[in-house]
Amino acid sequence: MQNKRPGNDDSLSRIEGRNAVREALRAGKTVERLYVQEGLTDPAAVSIVTEAQKKNIQVRFVKKERLDEMSETGSHQGVIASVSAYEYGTVEQMLAAAAEKGEDPFLILLDGIEDPHNLGAILRTANLAGAHGVIIPKDRAVGLTAIAAKTSAGAVNYTPVARVTNLNRTIRELKEKGLWFVCADMDGEVMYRQNLKGPIGLVIGSEGNGVSRLVRESCDLVTRIPMDGDIDSLNASVAAGVLAFEIVRQRKFS
Repeated sequence: MQNKRPGNDDSLSRIEGRNAVREALRAGKTVERLYVQEGLTDPAAVSIVTEAQKKNIQVRFVKKERLDEMSETGSHQGVIASVSAYEYGTVEQMLAAAAEKGEDPFLILLDGIEDPHNLGAILRTANLAGAHGVIIPKDRAVGLTAIAAKTSAGAVNYTPVARVTNLNRTIRELKEKGLWFVCADMDGEVMYRQNLKGPIGLVIGSEGNGVSRLVRESCDLVTRIPMDGDIDSLNASVAAGVLAFEIVRQRKFS
């Protein structure tokens, strides 16, 4: 995967200028990233960075020339915030939706998906498979960008997405609420031989590295899709679709 240049936020909305960014942070806007000019040490700039870090927002220090390229107003004052195209939901809302429908919770957790097209495609699958929500980590993962929303074909309006600070901690907390977790990995047991019913969380790993070791160790089962081709893996969104609908098959037709 190619490295993204700073400023390429897949059509996220941008807020420029110190006062505007400060007010966005105070108002609780969903800021994906904060770009700050290298070398700024004045109190106003430092306070903005400090506030962003308290909220676990990614802060990137870049050259003034890069901010000039990103700026749409021409007066960024050394700070530009990239704001999510859509608002996030909560894990609690997902569980409440399952309870309201009288269904076992079915959640999809994404461990480091970086391609907004994959996120959008997985959201579309999640909606059609009847999943109650998608959970993503705050760091080292794509958020609800405009591209992800467009690729979801409208699913982003119906299937909530929650961003969590620590995926492992979220898994542990959900286990206490009765969920169990299965992750996709080539070393797992074939999905057709596993019981994927009940309150479940399906964990899909990143495009390049798969499910991280710590997240995999937190899962109850490791599953794989049987494949007979000449290449070694499926696209993350395709794998999510295959496994999600195997869960649907087992829940409804077996």
